[in-house]
Amino acid sequence: MTETTTDAETAASGAAHAPGLLPHPKPSSAMRRLAAEIAGQAITVFARAITAVQADWRGIEPVARQRVYFANHTSNADMPMIWSVLPPELRRQTRPVAAADYWLRTPLRAFAGGEVFRAVLIERRPEARTQDPMALILDAIDKGSSLIIFPEGNRNMTKDPLLPFKAGLYNIGSKRPHVDLVPTWIANLNSIMPKGEVIPLPLICTVIFGAPIHVADGESKDTFLTRAAASLAALAPERRAE
Repeated sequence: MTETTTDAETAASGAAHAPGLLPHPKPSSAMRRLAAEIAGQAITVFARAITAVQADWRGIEPVARQRVYFANHTSNADMPMIWSVLPPELRRQTRPVAAADYWLRTPLRAFAGGEVFRAVLIERRPEARTQDPMALILDAIDKGSSLIIFPEGNRNMTKDPLLPFKAGLYNIGSKRPHVDLVPTWIANLNSIMPKGEVIPLPLICTVIFGAPIHVADGESKDTFLTRAAASLAALAPERRAE
């Protein structure tokens, strides 16, 4: 359903869009804002109905505090799952960091990405890069937004729990140390249940929010990213024996 990106060192804003893509969304009218609000509610209801998605808040409460939710990434539905499970007051202030080349491909995607999710759209294609992606991310934080990012950069199609993290999470944490960095594990219970067990829904999903972390004084990039990955992987439910 979505395509995300968080490699803030190798992407940019896409103010100059490539052929075949729509321009970045402009400020919307009151009617479009209402339509976006209705669409957002519909996405939330649909996600909960189809996936039975639920939040598991561990070591952190769902309160109005500025955060960067950094999550594992295995599916295009990961971002909507996190976004939809947040309480409404948190959802309104939380923006995903997402790929412009995916969300600007069609008018429907442009509306969803730009006006429903209000994504920080990052251009991954070198020929369309015109701005520093980290500047876009920090600007969103400075304007009061919380963010959803996927520090692996790409969907993990391997058997390893996580791919190596890109540097973006460290850069955010070091430049905006007051912001909580919250490990967020998306658990697809279908992949955890033993073979042959009947599950009454097409998909059952739990989003697990862990205790926030911060970049420590003098902590190197590699040390922090290793620690961040460990804090995220520690939230993964144990697989049952087959």
